[in-house]
Amino acid sequence: MRIAILGAGGVGGYYGGRLVEAGADVTFLLREARARLLAERGLVIESPLGDARLSVKTATRVDSPFDLVILACKAYDLDAALETIAGAVGPGTAILPLLNGLVHLDIVAERFPRAKVFGGVAQISSTLDENGVLHHFGERNRIIFGTRDGSRDARLAAVETAFANTPVEARHVDDIDRWMWEKFVLLAALAGITSLMRASLGDVLATPAGERLILQLRDECKRVARAEGWAPSPESEALLAVLTERGSSLKASMLRDIERGAPTEGEHILGDMHARAVRAGIETPILEIALTHVRAYEIGRRERA
Repeated sequence: MRIAILGAGGVGGYYGGRLVEAGADVTFLLREARARLLAERGLVIESPLGDARLSVKTATRVDSPFDLVILACKAYDLDAALETIAGAVGPGTAILPLLNGLVHLDIVAERFPRAKVFGGVAQISSTLDENGVLHHFGERNRIIFGTRDGSRDARLAAVETAFANTPVEARHVDDIDRWMWEKFVLLAALAGITSLMRASLGDVLATPAGERLILQLRDECKRVARAEGWAPSPESEALLAVLTERGSSLKASMLRDIERGAPTEGEHILGDMHARAVRAGIETPILEIALTHVRAYEIGRRERA
């Protein structure tokens, strides 16, 4: 099975690198600068689960279809990413996006109506440093994927099997929408509150009203998710418990983007959650304030650019 991965950053680089370690046929679709760096130095992974320096195949454009294309880009780069992978997508190609949120699934399916679009969730903390080295933090490195209709797919089964020989916990599930909604609720609450307050969860929780506001935003997002058919699982409650961990240094990547003056996934995460709330007639006052805050930041950022 031929696999193309759009991006070799913290997500695509890590999971793609582990697949290369397992002997999978992987090609990374990259910008020229990143492709040159990987050609010179290899894909370097530093992880508590095992370091690696890998020689990998790269391309800046392709003109033949792959069996599976994995999208590992930021939401604000999605349009450009879809143009980049166009040559890799044929009638028999499947696409596995690992983006945050949900709205991208319809965008990808509309752009490539003949391709099969899977759902996927990446659960990992990783980043690239200024030298292009990929740093994986902690031991959490799970990837969950499945078809939208719950059926089994041979390509996903093959990916699951390949990951079995790596440190990655890979799961081919029959309820991927549930997993995506659970991450969406967590991320919208985390991104909303830390971006709005410009602070870590621990610092927000240290204020008199902090926990109440976090829980209010969490519950707003949960109501939206339930209106869309999501039923929380025991695992989701444990996942959401991170929002109230005292002393936590956790910040959403959205806040880190704001702190460095970069584009954010505000519309893809907070904007989409709010749009779904409006369609369902659900009041989400904290979410709306957080969204407005990020939108105002984006307006100012574009004016200064």
